Amino acid sequence: MFAFLAEETGKAQEAVEQAPILVRLVNQYFGEYAYNFEMKYTYPKWKWLFAKFGTTPEAAFGAYTPENAIPWYTIMFVMACILTLALIWIFKGKMSEDEPSQGQQTLEVGVLAVRSMLEDIVGPHGLQFFPVVMTFAVLILISNLMGLFPLFISPTSATSVTFALGISSFLYYNAIGIKENGLFGHLKHFAGPIWWIAPLIFPIELISNLIRPFSLGIRLFGNMFADEKVMDTVSHLAPGKTYWLVPVVLMPLSVFVAFIQTFVFILLSQLYLSEVSHAPHDSHAHDGQMDDEELQFVAPVLT
Repeated sequence: MFAFLAEETGKAQEAVEQAPILVRLVNQYFGEYAYNFEMKYTYPKWKWLFAKFGTTPEAAFGAYTPENAIPWYTIMFVMACILTLALIWIFKGKMSEDEPSQGQQTLEVGVLAVRSMLEDIVGPHGLQFFPVVMTFAVLILISNLMGLFPLFISPTSATSVTFALGISSFLYYNAIGIKENGLFGHLKHFAGPIWWIAPLIFPIELISNLIRPFSLGIRLFGNMFADEKVMDTVSHLAPGKTYWLVPVVLMPLSVFVAFIQTFVFILLSQLYLSEVSHAPHDSHAHDGQMDDEELQFVAPVLT
């Protein structure tokens, strides 16, 4: 595990040296404050923890300096959040039912696609999860595409970001499972329907569930990091000749990878939700259907 972290540290150090000007500027103005905070509060705790494994925080995370106190992937992910809000606002424009703009129609296609997936995978009651799933979709897509533009690096090419996204999905669907079924009922579904093989199935299913945030994170990171490495390696095969032409030719492939990895992440998240969520059986639901007003609130149709 620490060997993997050390390897990632080397990649992170390389990224810092080649960091966009935005990252350098943020650390220039705020790095000193972040560095002092780390030295006072977080570094002692990491030092104590890693000492138990015979290593140091520097071996895992790299040297602590004001120049890299705020990691590039943190800055890029914050930028992804800002860009997501800005692009939605720009695409939305002035909402119109009679003459929707191209941006509005683009948003509607995305909304309807995610709505359809939720209904097919989770069921009609799954539309209550639309805000979270759609947030994952838009944020991950913007993060994946950022690396195609100057001054940006894809934050999803860092394990810290992809693991955070995987853990967020993991915590969310488990919270839904506990909320709907209770803690005992949520744990009970790991045992399966056949009681006499439950002692064998339960630990297998529990371990499988616990590694899901890592599988989500590794899959997203591996594909986005590999895509950037392939682009960089091929573009340097013949310096001066392939540096500009090859990235442009390969850009459609990178866009395809960005969309596919976004699709895979939200697809798996919805599958996990379908395992723990069930159609309600109260007076507000009819044959698993939510009221139209409720559906409009949680999963709006823009037209």
